[in-house]
Amino acid sequence: MKQKINYLLLLLTTIFIVSCNNVEDAPLADKETDSQEVTKNYSETEKTSTQARDELFKGYKLIEVDGGDLSGHREPKVVVDIGFGDRHYYAFTNETGQLVRVIADEIILQDDRTEPVTSSGRYYADEAKVPGVERADLDEGHIIADSLGGVSNAYNITPQNSTLNRHGDQAYMEDAIRKAGGATNFEAIITYPNTETQIPSHYKYTYTLKGNKIVDEFDNGNPDEINKSLGLTESNSTNSNKSTSSNKSNASNGTKDISSVDTDGNGQVTIKEAKAAGYSMPITSDHWLYPYMDDRDNDGMVGE
Repeated sequence: MKQKINYLLLLLTTIFIVSCNNVEDAPLADKETDSQEVTKNYSETEKTSTQARDELFKGYKLIEVDGGDLSGHREPKVVVDIGFGDRHYYAFTNETGQLVRVIADEIILQDDRTEPVTSSGRYYADEAKVPGVERADLDEGHIIADSLGGVSNAYNITPQNSTLNRHGDQAYMEDAIRKAGGATNFEAIITYPNTETQIPSHYKYTYTLKGNKIVDEFDNGNPDEINKSLGLTESNSTNSNKSTSSNKSNASNGTKDISSVDTDGNGQVTIKEAKAAGYSMPITSDHWLYPYMDDRDNDGMVGE
């Protein structure tokens, strides 16, 4: 009898120990499963991202170029990250080394509080010497400006008309992005008159500001001369009369709607848009359009 009791106690003890081990092992198995799921999901995301990038860069060689490289030389059929710091802005060249496309999922503005910015508001003291910038009427024009987080090597610089770059559509586009706090879905398409030159003939920018898709398209030339050739400017007396008449009309009916002038709907009026609507330059601070325009030198006049 005693032997049977001892056997029963041994059997119960064994069952109890096995049950405890199973209880302790269960959470561990769950934890291992969760960890494996997280690792799997991360790997799949990373794999998808890599595949998307490989597809985007297909046919191009990804290379690294210092942001302050002044050489002006570009390799053909390459893609280069031209975003300062952790930004990712990608520039593409064609078979002849011309800069033909720049893209960025998000434009992140320059931060002079945390980034090494010079007193002139630039990351670098100078820009790449792309062939053509030696011309007196051409600037070393950024596709994505310093203020928008772009570097200064040849993969972000094209010879650009100085008036266009400083006071024209290029300047207004950059200012609109700054005022909006950045942009998304940015793409620049740069075209050339032939395969021999590094001086573009045309720019087309597409980007999203506060949920609105914007398309800015313009030739690489003096906007005043281009407008004149297109018949968008008239004699001073005619323009003056038209501007005065328009001002009186707006003053009399109280209308301050810029939709008829702001053709791209971005809330900003460019000199080109104002002229196309029949307003003469300059637009002074007492003009109803003035608050919608960019007075870069703050002298109370735009387009002087």
